[in-house]
Amino acid sequence: MNLSADPKGFTILSDVIPDVLLDIRYYSTFNFVGERIDGYEEPLALITKEAAEALRKVSDELIIEGYRLKIFDAYRPQKAVSHFVRWSKDLNDQRMKEYFYPELEKSELFSRGYIYEYSAHTRGSTVDLTLFDMNKAEDADMGGPFDFFGELSHPDYKGINEDQYARRILLRDKMVKHGFLPIEEEWWHFTLKDEPYPDTYFTFPLNRKSLSDK
Repeated sequence: MNLSADPKGFTILSDVIPDVLLDIRYYSTFNFVGERIDGYEEPLALITKEAAEALRKVSDELIIEGYRLKIFDAYRPQKAVSHFVRWSKDLNDQRMKEYFYPELEKSELFSRGYIYEYSAHTRGSTVDLTLFDMNKAEDADMGGPFDFFGELSHPDYKGINEDQYARRILLRDKMVKHGFLPIEEEWWHFTLKDEPYPDTYFTFPLNRKSLSDK
């Protein structure tokens, strides 16, 4: 494992996909911590150039079907992951429990693999995203919210209706077709299979200046 502050292989996703929508939750306070996360200095989606090009192909196909991509998170600075770890150890801070982990004790989140000391996001080719329904002008109903810790978030969860499940499969199929790998726990989470930095975790802050100074 290597740590790097060099952003030269990264790009701003909206520069590659002008149609993309952003809802960068860790820049806001509406996330499982309940405050802006360290390292999120602007509400941007930074990502490796390879992952951005693959996502552009996904976006081009989904637009034909009436959907746009909405991004919750892409590159995540290591400082942010460290913030999550500190938060997970403060068992008195339960302010967002009812929204994001009502079925679990906070003490379980780290041991059960919901929070890690190192995240695939920090390697720069992982993205959290959903579909935006252009015909209804609203987020597509995926049967469960982003960052909910529990079985409801599993892509193959059967306790949702057929339309919700079909949208999860649509998103997964398009992502897999263009080189991304899903995970079993979260319907919104994908990592580029051939990620360019599989052993490098980046530390530069999430802002435009990081790229303009490269």
